[in-house]
Amino acid sequence: MVESTLTIGKISEGFVLDHIQAGKSMDIYKYLRLDKLDCCVAIIKNARSSKMGKKDIIKIECPIDIIDLDILGFIDHNITVNIIEDSRIVEKKDLRLPREIRNVIRCKNPRCITSIEQGLDHVFVLTDEENEIYRCKYCEEKYSR
Repeated sequence: MVESTLTIGKISEGFVLDHIQAGKSMDIYKYLRLDKLDCCVAIIKNARSSKMGKKDIIKIECPIDIIDLDILGFIDHNITVNIIEDSRIVEKKDLRLPREIRNVIRCKNPRCITSIEQGLDHVFVLTDEENEIYRCKYCEEKYSR
């Protein structure tokens, strides 16, 4: 067996998303629309983790205010956001389940107003934090992961 280590350089300004569930980094890349940003992005999949076994990591070299932390909290509120300035971690942000998410998921109820009104935002509200249940703001249809 060949033992190798992949080294990804430090970033000077930006943030690192750590403790991502293994295999979920590409979903996060899509949800955060990182392909639309003109910045450096490194995705590390299946990194060894003493805490998680395996994990994914995303390093993004751009200002933190470009990223919607609510979307991250919805995807996985166990992700750690490390904010980097001058090549050092200056702050760690813990994520929470957002109270409301807008235009991240779509209501599947064919009778919902969002199916008829094309320009209407898809808004889901956290109705049960313990069980992580979101419901459509308009028709109360439950979102299932």
